[in-house]
This record gives sequence, structure tokens and C-alpha cells, in this order.
Amino acid sequence: MALKQQFSQKQELRLSPQQIQLMKLLQIPAAELEQRIQQEIEENPALEHEEVAPQESLESEEQEGKEEFDFSDYFDDDTADYKTQANNRSKDEEEYRVPLSGERSFQDRLIEQLHWNDLSETDYTIAEVIVGNLDESGYLNRSVDALVDDLAFHFNMDVKEAEVLNVLYQIQELDPAGVGARNLQECLVIQAKRKANGSRTKDISVRILVECFEAFTKKHYDKIAQKLKIDESELKLAIQEILKLNPKPGGTAKGNDKLVPQIIPDFMLNEADGNFELTLNARNMPELKISKEYKNLIRTFSEGANTSKTDKQALTFVKHKIDSARGFIDAIKQRQETLMLTMGAILEFQRPFFLTGDNAKLRPMILKDIAEQVQMDISTVSRVANSKYIQTNHGIYLLKHFFSEAMTTDTGEEVSSKEVKEILIEAIENEDKRAPIPDEKLMEVLNKKGYNIARRTVAKYREQLNIPVARLRKKL
Repeated sequence: MALKQQFSQKQELRLSPQQIQLMKLLQIPAAELEQRIQQEIEENPALEHEEVAPQESLESEEQEGKEEFDFSDYFDDDTADYKTQANNRSKDEEEYRVPLSGERSFQDRLIEQLHWNDLSETDYTIAEVIVGNLDESGYLNRSVDALVDDLAFHFNMDVKEAEVLNVLYQIQELDPAGVGARNLQECLVIQAKRKANGSRTKDISVRILVECFEAFTKKHYDKIAQKLKIDESELKLAIQEILKLNPKPGGTAKGNDKLVPQIIPDFMLNEADGNFELTLNARNMPELKISKEYKNLIRTFSEGANTSKTDKQALTFVKHKIDSARGFIDAIKQRQETLMLTMGAILEFQRPFFLTGDNAKLRPMILKDIAEQVQMDISTVSRVANSKYIQTNHGIYLLKHFFSEAMTTDTGEEVSSKEVKEILIEAIENEDKRAPIPDEKLMEVLNKKGYNIARRTVAKYREQLNIPVARLRKKL
């Protein structure tokens, strides 16, 4: 086969490294930006924090025409190119970090309790293998025969499944109650039996979990009452006992000490007499500047010490680091400007909501609406809205909260799907929990209020609101 050459033309969109860096920074919320800046400082010695003390200005120096680089580009004063200090707190405030003490896992606590059991060396090894295979919730997700194989291959122990089960049952008697269970039913049964003290209600709760677990999960209360031959009041009390049980006992040991993620808003919005003041929350963000040491290196090379090959290589390295640092500082600045521009457009678009905090005031708004207003790409607006929060006089909201689809009423008026969801929530909250409203009836409720909506759309909105189907909302 003969080789042939041919020319072809095609269009490609290639992003510069600076643009890629900006896109990545736009996605980062305020809670993660400080960490990203610190990472850049560690990787680039030419970038550093701005010192709090007053800075001396550096004078620009004239360079000889024979120089290979324009050194004057690397001389300026030490004023931060872009300040990321918080603008919503006093300068006198100090940030304190409280060290957290180490917390033992529930597995460690189980092993500690096992020391009180009169276990043989073999049983103790079996117990360690079982405890080591418990997941974070306290469940044993591996089969007994798989554990037998592990003991044979890794410990050269020939044990029977009955021996492993015997040790497993001993672990299930330890605290917290329910650990070592192999499924949810077994976990709840262990806890219910331990709480049973001869009372009829607690005995019924055990029977429900043992004999009617599937009906319980599907809330077929009539079938449970009929099978156990109990009345509604007894069933209700037993169900209340079951709901007190812990489906994830492995988290009990550290449940009270578990840190709850704190929402750090990216924007702060204050409203007074219809006037808005929008600011960026850049708390704990350092002021950035080019390293004075690297500026001095550039000055040293500019004074004639750049004749050797080694000097030129060193100069190239220093220049690259300074350019990279400046590019990062510019990207941070552009990120903040893009955030403010986009949030400002959202603020104007949803002005009635920000004045009242009423979800019914939200206008239908999609990414394209804001992208056209700020003259940016839809993907850029999407990155800004992703994982960002704004603190307002009415609470803290995720930016995605303000985006919604449009729906048309009987009168032809366009309303936000948020408004429809609010009515949906209200209808479900006010329903008779003994006979919850199915999606078909919810559709009729909305249709009577003038919203043209199909049953499948009702189901979609209900799922978006994390509301279960009518059968699972049933209560006694």
C-alpha cells in the first residue's frame, strides 16, 4: 500500500493553562479555597503570604539592552497584588484552632471488652478477625465461610463455621448493642431482645422484627396486627419502641463527638430598606504577593551575573516561578470578580425573593438566563453555582436553590417549579398520616390550584424533595 500525504483543516478549542486554572478555582467553595492557596504556596516558593508588618517598597531598576529578559517586569512594590483578607470581620479578631483529641474506634472498644471474656487463644484470634471485618456501621458484611477461609489462609487455622458463629454470638453480646449483626433485621432484633424486660409492648416489638420484618419495612400494619392478633394501640406502642433502636450501632461510640460539617457562606448579603450590600466572604484567606527573595534573585541576575550557562538556567527557573505566582494571583482575582458578577446577576434576577425570603417569589431561572446577562459561558455559571452558599437576612442558601424550571398555570403565567414544590410539601405535611395522599391525588390537588402538572412530574418533584411514596409515609 502506497503512503499518501494530505492536508486537512479542523477547528479546535484549546484552553490555556491560565484558563484551566481559573475554571478549577471557580469550582472551589470558600471552605476549600484556603487549602488550595496553601497548596500553591507550598509548591511555588515565589508565592508567599503578605506580611502584616509594613512593607518597604522596591524601586525598579533600568536594565541593559543586552539582557536576555526584561527584568523590569519583575520589580514592583510589596503591596499585595490581590488581597484575600476577610471583609466581614474585625481586624482585631484572631483565629483560634482547637486541637481535637484522638477518638478510639468502636472496634478498639470491642477488643477491650473481649479481654473480660474467657476466650481461648483460638477464639480470641477468631474474634479479632471478625471485629476487623466490621464496617463503620458495625455490621459484618462477610459470610462466615469466607471468614473460615481467611483464618485458614492467613493464620493457618483449621476451624469450623460453628466455632466462628459461637464467637460471633459472643461479640453480639458486647456494647454497643447491635454490633456484629449481619443485616438490619438481626441488628434490630439484638437490640430489641436486650431491651425486653418482660413488658408486653417490648415483647411485641421483638415479635414484629422476628416474624413480620418484611411487612414492617413496607408498613403493612394491618397484616402485622392480623398475624400477631394485636389491636392498633398495642401495635402503635410496639412500633414506637422499634423506632428508638439504632440502625447503625457502630457510630454510637463516637456519635456525640462527631464533627458536624460547618457551612461557610461564599457571599454575605445584607439588606436594609430595599438596598442590598453584597460582599465576598474571604475569611481566613491570606494576602498573596511575590516573594521578595525571588525579586532579589532577579535583581542579582540583572546586574550582570547572567553570563554563564548555569546562571541563565537559574534565571529561567526564577522567571518561571514568578510568572506562575503572578498567574495564580491573577486567577484568584479573576475568580473573585467572576463570583461577584454572577452573584450580582442572580441577586437582581431574584430580587423579590431576597427582599422577602418567600420561595413563592422565586422566578423561573436557568443557567442560560444568568450566562446571557453576565455574557459568560453556561459552564462558567455552573461552576460558580456549584457548592456555593450565600448568607442572607432570611438564612443561608445554596446558590442552586435559586435555579428552577418554569411551569405554566391555567392563566398562562410562568411560575417557578419551586413554588409548585412548596405547595407539594404543604399538601404532604397536612395529609392524614394514616392514609397518605398518593401521587395521583397530589396531581389533582395541584391541578385544582391551576398548575398543569402530570403525575410523573409530581413523582419527580417528590423524589427531588426526598419525600418517600405514600405507602412509606404511613403512620399509626
